[in-house]
Amino acid sequence: MNWEQLLSVKRFGLENYKNLKEHERTEYQRDYDRLIFSSPFRRLQNKTQVFPLPGSVFVHNRLTHSLEVSSVGRSLGENVGRELRKRHQDSKAHFEEIGSIVSAACLAHDLGNPPFGHSGEEAISTFFLEGKGSSLRSLVEDEKGRWSDFTCFEGNANSIRLLMHKFRGRREGGFVMTYSTLASIVKYPYSSELSGGKNKFGFFASEEHDYAQIADSLGIIKLNSNPLKFARYPLVYLVEAADDICYQIMDIEDAHKLNLVSTEKAKELLLSFFDSERREKRLSNLSLVSDLNEQIAYLRASVIGLLVAECTKVFMENEDLILSGKFEGSLIKKLPERVKNAYKTCSEFAFEKIYRSKDVLDVELAGYRIIGFLLETFTNAILTPDHTYSKLLLDRIPEQYETDSPSLYSKIQSVIDYISGMTDVYALDLYHKLTGIGLPIV
Repeated sequence: MNWEQLLSVKRFGLENYKNLKEHERTEYQRDYDRLIFSSPFRRLQNKTQVFPLPGSVFVHNRLTHSLEVSSVGRSLGENVGRELRKRHQDSKAHFEEIGSIVSAACLAHDLGNPPFGHSGEEAISTFFLEGKGSSLRSLVEDEKGRWSDFTCFEGNANSIRLLMHKFRGRREGGFVMTYSTLASIVKYPYSSELSGGKNKFGFFASEEHDYAQIADSLGIIKLNSNPLKFARYPLVYLVEAADDICYQIMDIEDAHKLNLVSTEKAKELLLSFFDSERREKRLSNLSLVSDLNEQIAYLRASVIGLLVAECTKVFMENEDLILSGKFEGSLIKKLPERVKNAYKTCSEFAFEKIYRSKDVLDVELAGYRIIGFLLETFTNAILTPDHTYSKLLLDRIPEQYETDSPSLYSKIQSVIDYISGMTDVYALDLYHKLTGIGLPIV
């Protein structure tokens, strides 16, 4: 792969449109602005990241997480862009725009995630794998529909669908993003048939042809034709690293605010990233601040700065492998031993003490019940559209979702589109209304 082809301003859905108007903003900055003013992005403010929302103590939701990932991603992209320009001084590639591309992709990386955190993804998969939705498998496969798109439901693939699909009444090309920004979001660039039963793949069957078109235009290496698999677009590694950095480090800070982690333990975890000299310097700086939350915030910022610098080094050291499609794993897994071990310790601690905490599990349990109920209710409606109750339910779904599609695969997708786009609050409210627990005020 080569940078001049990889960094493209071509827009999905506007391939044949010649725009002669000059903009003060670059095309990638326009991607960023288009995302941040969109309704799906605003809805992230009421979607769970890890801890229950809302609470008396502010913790991260999907919106604040995405903004922070975008900030870290911009730093990573700008660092890499500067280093690439030094290395390829004669190249015509727009290296100075990599920060804008990565920050826009980071904004969009969680757009397709359903309500109630990662348990929302699992709840959708479980409904079709183990729940009542499993009875639809033969009907979908008889139509040549890809059943694994449902049993391995992936929020990342759903983000690409949300950005690219022409929903009824909307413009061709969805959000009409640049090819480079779209490719930067696809973390697992292969079909669900290659996911091995895990919730890790890059595009549904409905978007496969379109992504292949983008990959071909950008010169992304095709590794397999059927099932379809590509090498990763190089900037995906930076988006992934920004997400990994924020997810682990910010969750420790949130857990400290919620008293799930002691100040001493939080300090121990964060200081473990530094060698003895840097650690002493940070301990000295901590003595200047008495507020415990500010102390943890300072250490968190220091760790993020360290990880951004180290991930930049790993990317540049492996540029040739990345461009040849042979780099394996993530940038985080290639960090220097001390930093990698500190990150691993944080991950293991977070899983044991944070992600399995009572409050987090309560959200997951509620998510399973609510999403399962909504999926069952609306899939029954699309199977029996002439029934009186079904008509009432289908009238509840906005027209942009094509519940009257000719194929069952597409009908199920329309239901998932509707439910995955809900906020936690909206899903809970709808659950209450449909079960009769709560009624609108008359």
